[in-house]
Amino acid sequence: MQVSVLGAGTMGHGIAQVAAMAGHEVTMRDIEAAYVDDGLDAIESNLRGGVDRDKVTPDEMAATLDRLSGTTSLEAAVTDADLVVEAVPEDMELKRETVAEVESLVDDDAVIASNTSSLSVTQILSALERPERGLGLHFFNPVHIMGLVEVVVAEQTSESTLAFATEFVEGIDKTAVEVGDSPGFASSRLGVALGVEAMRMVQEGVASPADVDTAMELGYNHPMGPLELGDAVGLDVRLDILEYLREELGERFRPPQILKRKVRAGKLGKKTGEGFYVWEDGEIVGAPEDVMDR
Repeated sequence: MQVSVLGAGTMGHGIAQVAAMAGHEVTMRDIEAAYVDDGLDAIESNLRGGVDRDKVTPDEMAATLDRLSGTTSLEAAVTDADLVVEAVPEDMELKRETVAEVESLVDDDAVIASNTSSLSVTQILSALERPERGLGLHFFNPVHIMGLVEVVVAEQTSESTLAFATEFVEGIDKTAVEVGDSPGFASSRLGVALGVEAMRMVQEGVASPADVDTAMELGYNHPMGPLELGDAVGLDVRLDILEYLREELGERFRPPQILKRKVRAGKLGKKTGEGFYVWEDGEIVGAPEDVMDR
């Protein structure tokens, strides 16, 4: 199968990697060559880490890289694709514009998927002339490690599109969970609800971020606490999702002030070096001074 991934960022290059590892020919596209190169470098780094841990053989790494290519041309990326997965930023109009342009370039039987984590897939697909060919494929970060993909069934999604997408997900060694197109789907809605309550607890001085996270990791067997996860995903992304869910579902998703202040200050988590934790080289090294807002 020929797979096209639009976006070479954290999610995009992760999706491209797992598709190529499963034997698909993959083209990854972004708007600037530097972004494409960064994405390809990240994939190679992930694979080298897998080799070092005996999770990936050198031959598997080489074969995966051989099946990957990058481009800044949308037409070159999608023209022969059987499946196009958009992983562009979480902006409704950008996603609608992207899928509409994709549809003008692909074959009639190509499936178009959105990797949105919370936006309405039905609304995104309404930009298509044939929206029945589309659906949501919500991957989780880090894609090459996390085993879940939410298959989001929009109002327009056909049975054949759903069957195709489910088979693809299972073929890349992921577990497919079918969900309806409700705000936040299942995972984002539950995950954000837990994360926002953890932020409120820090804001109210109930416990430090490290203690909240440790409680969830050891008490509930979560692999990562909700505040560390928020930092890893990006606090700006968390804020955008909360504002969308508040608009759609009500005040229980109102963003807490501590989150708004951090985003306004540019303290977005791992990618900026500070959020609920201080980060260096991708690792937590401490807590910021303002983290306990008593």
